[in-house]
Amino acid sequence: MKKDLMKTNVYDTQNIMVIVGSCLEKMQPKAYNALTKYSDIIYDVCLEETHINMVITKIIGMICRTNIDKIVFASVDKSPHCVQLHYIENEIRKAMDISNIEIIHYVAVDNNLIEISNETIKKSKALSELEKMK
Repeated sequence: MKKDLMKTNVYDTQNIMVIVGSCLEKMQPKAYNALTKYSDIIYDVCLEETHINMVITKIIGMICRTNIDKIVFASVDKSPHCVQLHYIENEIRKAMDISNIEIIHYVAVDNNLIEISNETIKKSKALSELEKMK
């Protein structure tokens, strides 16, 4: 079942949250369907339409009110908007302790999910550091 993250009540969650860029289902349907192994509810959000700060606040509200064990973030690869989805974890960590929540990141390429490490996500925000690696 697909739900709009921003229109979902903060109490209406399960212990595993799968949060995806809203374009993932149409652009990479097999990768999207593979995410159902985590949960039968998939929350989608468009970061071209909704500011990342609103999404961060929404997810923090959900974490505070329910018992969440795992969050899975997934997006299409190379999207300048969807990449922000992967920066949300770090912003939530600055606001609260989420050390008890397992967080997994994926990008979809050719209808396959590729797991992305926190180190890669951090490097993607530091363009000057990436430039030095050339």
